[in-house]
Amino acid sequence: MTVKTKAPLLATLDAARKAPLPEGRLSALLMEHGTMQLRHYRPPAGGDPQKPHDQDELYVVMNGSGYFRCDEARVKFGPGDVLYAGAGAVHRFEDYTKDTELWVVFYGPKDGEA
Repeated sequence: MTVKTKAPLLATLDAARKAPLPEGRLSALLMEHGTMQLRHYRPPAGGDPQKPHDQDELYVVMNGSGYFRCDEARVKFGPGDVLYAGAGAVHRFEDYTKDTELWVVFYGPKDGEA
């Protein structure tokens, strides 16, 4: 079976760290196909200003540690962990180390999957 995509087959951490941030965005886009976007995110010093998104998303922690708040839940995270925020959820990173960086995968329809 051949998969047809315009997305690159590989996104490296080195490329992610060098990718420019588009104006008005906090994460750099590295890969896109259909509804899926892969982004690189480093929460800024002084606090994570994220607002709810209109798609479901996964965060894969590459480096750093801290806490992830999603609605009323708060969990500790570290390298290798995967975090989930459903579309529309109020979420942010808290008390994170300055080396925190994550892959972010946005996917699915607007307003999230059923």
